[in-house]
Amino acid sequence: MRKPYIDNLRWLTIACVVVFHVIYMFNGEAQAGVVGPFREVQYQDALQYILYPWMMILLFIVAGMCSRYYLEKHSIGEFVKSRTTKLLVPSTIGLFVFQWLQGYFNMRLSGAFDKFEAPRLLLYPIMAISGIGVLWFIQTLWLFSMLLAFIRKFERGRFYAFCGRANIIAVIALVLPVYGASFILNTPVIVAYRFGIYGLTFFLGYFVFAHEEVIERISKWRLPLFAAAAVLAGLYLYTHFGDNYAENPTFNSIPAIAYAWAACLAILGGAYKWLNRQTATDAFMAKRSFGLYVFHYLPLSAGAYLLTKYTALPPLPIYITVLFCGFAGGLALNEIISRIPFVRWAVLGIKKEKTDVQQ
Repeated sequence: MRKPYIDNLRWLTIACVVVFHVIYMFNGEAQAGVVGPFREVQYQDALQYILYPWMMILLFIVAGMCSRYYLEKHSIGEFVKSRTTKLLVPSTIGLFVFQWLQGYFNMRLSGAFDKFEAPRLLLYPIMAISGIGVLWFIQTLWLFSMLLAFIRKFERGRFYAFCGRANIIAVIALVLPVYGASFILNTPVIVAYRFGIYGLTFFLGYFVFAHEEVIERISKWRLPLFAAAAVLAGLYLYTHFGDNYAENPTFNSIPAIAYAWAACLAILGGAYKWLNRQTATDAFMAKRSFGLYVFHYLPLSAGAYLLTKYTALPPLPIYITVLFCGFAGGLALNEIISRIPFVRWAVLGIKKEKTDVQQ
């Protein structure tokens, strides 16, 4: 049985990722591989601080929940095969089939071509690897899924049943292990790979939040949780605006983690209450959310690069145009690629034209 609020929560969070990347492309704090800021102080950058702490945590929680729902009706072998096709293939083979184009623009934005001294034969594989970009998420998710498949062989449901008894106090208190996990298994160079916090929240999604009764309990507290998240967001902005939000010590500071956890709980509870229906727009976006995630960054970054290099437009039209490129370009690429045999398997992990929402 489908859970509309999960589908809606997923595509709306991915839409937030697109918006985040538009602001990120011109931000003044995390400037690796981006166009860079329009001016020294940009108050619109605050939107990054509002979105970054919770949006990927929430996607991992939702992925853990969906893994539980999938495994209720499928075997471990089917789960491993499905996740390998859907996640590993696009983030490995897909790099050489399509994502090298993203690598090209990443290298353009970083000025790598101006410093390129290696043999030209190495340019294509280097562009392919540079094209990982947003695919770090599905690479990491595949690793967690394989670990879950191993755990599933030994976990007989007792721990899952125990987690289903969690009340609102216990769920809020989970912020403590989440805070601790934010300090471990963080890669030193590519800061997106935060295996500790993302791994823990994926498994919390599977063992805790997949229980509908737990979500119901959270939903009853959604308004106080939203209020707490708003207060903590203000505290986080006050203490860290101007710092690089994607690096230590900002991303695992107490204000950042407290705000992230309050926001995730509030959004989960709010989605269960207000998004448990599906309109035509919801159905359209839910079926294309994975493709939007995979493809949005290429037209977004290409648009940002071309607009800033070849036009003298002021910031607002550039932001609006790049936002349009991210959404329209991502959806258009999904429609095109999903209809090309082999390429749709290599880039999207599908063998048929039909792109169902992953559960």
